[in-house]
Amino acid sequence: MKKSIVIVDDHILIAKALEGIIDNFQDFEVIYVCENGKDLIQKFENDHTLPDIILLDISMPIMDGFETMAWIRDHHPEIKVMALSMQGDDKSVIRMIKNGAKGYLLKNTHPKELETALTRLDHEGFFYPEWASRIILSTLNNDSPELTVKISEREKEFLKYTVTELSYKEIADKMCCSPRTVESYRDQLCEKLQLKTRVGLAVFAIKNGFA
Repeated sequence: MKKSIVIVDDHILIAKALEGIIDNFQDFEVIYVCENGKDLIQKFENDHTLPDIILLDISMPIMDGFETMAWIRDHHPEIKVMALSMQGDDKSVIRMIKNGAKGYLLKNTHPKELETALTRLDHEGFFYPEWASRIILSTLNNDSPELTVKISEREKEFLKYTVTELSYKEIADKMCCSPRTVESYRDQLCEKLQLKTRVGLAVFAIKNGFA
């Protein structure tokens, strides 16, 4: 079954073009398009089908992407949101991430990269391209925990890969182990370091010289 997507963008021509692109992807389909956050909320309240993923523009009239993202986080946290915007400045990226976005892409992204991003978002729960990851890591660096726990050599090797765009399956291939083993490294490190996300692990890896 294809994963359902809703596009929220006030530029209807762009939204419709994006809809056509996504509907050609093997694993995704657009179920409807909204012009702004208020329109999205009204559709939700009128019993429209909730999507698996929302592609959310930032600069919109009536209710912009920042407000909309905060509303989705508070009312439907199970929906994964990918910001898709022309705004790639540090402030916009960090604000969207803090409001709950699980991914961030620019509108000049190639369709193939968009399909990859949606797949990673669906399978792993997040997707940040390298440029966005640098912004996040730089901003969050001061909040990363110090090295106060014992970390095995294999866990150190895993940490090295957290700063890359490799999927967990690709990391498993690099480490010559199963994806389940890689997931166990991730879970053990998150528990040891009291972290919740791969971004947090990547920040820790950079700050402590593992990457």
